[in-house]
Amino acid sequence: MDDHTETARESAPITPFTSVPIEIMVSVGRARPLVRDLLKLGEGSVLTLDKKLEDPVELYVGDRLIGMGALEVVEGGDSGQLAVRVTEVVDLQSPS
Repeated sequence: MDDHTETARESAPITPFTSVPIEIMVSVGRARPLVRDLLKLGEGSVLTLDKKLEDPVELYVGDRLIGMGALEVVEGGDSGQLAVRVTEVVDLQSPS
């Protein structure tokens, strides 16, 4: 993270809205099965995604892309707990 980004975060005004939690959806990939294969899905079925484990994941708030990241396993705590290390943040100030 560069100094400009850190300074901008430090100077952000504190308002009642800064304490509101936001849900971030992490997209790890897409599966595109045929309808006939979808109808056969059951417990234990495997859907192959269009990405590999080491590929970047996309972070969304609603339908807006806010950044990119890499999947990680959290050390300690719950065994196998997933996390995302943010590798890129899009310019949230620009209109989309």
